Amino acid sequence: MGEFLYMIIVGAVSGWLAGLIKNGFGFGLLGNIIVGIIGAFLGSKLFAFMGISIGSGTIGTIITSVIGALVLLFIIGLFKRK
Repeated sequence: MGEFLYMIIVGAVSGWLAGLIKNGFGFGLLGNIIVGIIGAFLGSKLFAFMGISIGSGTIGTIITSVIGALVLLFIIGLFKRK
């Protein structure tokens, strides 16, 4: 249960930060959590593919998640324009 709560909190923070960085992409609390969780998965896979390690711990996880969420928001933005 603790890991699930950690994932929700990190997802919410990451999605919220990505929404602030990329203006115009606020999805509300639930949407930000989902974007943050998907961003965490995407960021970890992307960094592993490139051989990059930000570090471990909560801060490293949030940085990885925010970068992944920004990539996800960029992809969403490509489809929203059309």
